[in-house]
Amino acid sequence: MEAEHDDADQTHVERGRPASLANAVGRGVRRGGERARAGVHAVADRIVANAPRIPVRDLATLRKQFPGLGPEGLADKLVAGAAGGSAAVGAGVGAAAMLPTPPAMPTELAAEIVGVASIEIKLIAELHEVYGVRAPGTAPQRAIAYLGAWAQERGIDSTVPASVNAALGVRMKRELRQRVLRRGFRNLPVLAPFMVGAAVGAAMNRRDTKKLAHKVRKDLRTQQTPWDLPPDAMTPLTSPLTRSARP
Repeated sequence: MEAEHDDADQTHVERGRPASLANAVGRGVRRGGERARAGVHAVADRIVANAPRIPVRDLATLRKQFPGLGPEGLADKLVAGAAGGSAAVGAGVGAAAMLPTPPAMPTELAAEIVGVASIEIKLIAELHEVYGVRAPGTAPQRAIAYLGAWAQERGIDSTVPASVNAALGVRMKRELRQRVLRRGFRNLPVLAPFMVGAAVGAAMNRRDTKKLAHKVRKDLRTQQTPWDLPPDAMTPLTSPLTRSARP
């Protein structure tokens, strides 16, 4: 009888071990998911805070810096510059992953996403200048409009007030976090031991920035304002997005 009792206890213990292990794994996954969500929210918040500080050149400034170019040629220059900038950021993260003792990669990845977002939001704002579809409103309102365009990966629709004057509400925050999450998962292979390297990070970022620019330009071409319109068709920007344009 004692032997049978010992066998029963042993069977109970053996059955309990997988259950305990499964519970432990489940708790670990939940904690990991909570940390990941917190990280995504933190990165999204940094992008939101940084957007109004991004310097944006108006059309007159861009035409002076790139004389002799039409809208498409000027837009090509902007895309090439932005793609080069995002590639440089990606190369830095890829190179950091190859160090003998890599830095905290979540921190590196967050910095990479914020850096590339700043470059791409600036590109989107200046493409709107080139195509004559500047978002109306104050500088902070324009910043939110271009931030929303980045989150949605498209140009703003000036004929739909909600797309231009949208506050940073629940929907935009959700779209922004989804964009950050997609970008983070897309960049994970760069950090994997078998794919690390500056070349990989640079190539992926360059490709993604060009892809984003293609989508935005396609939208803006349908609303394009010709450059030969009167000068007051678009008032000049007197400063970065942190200030309002003068009347």
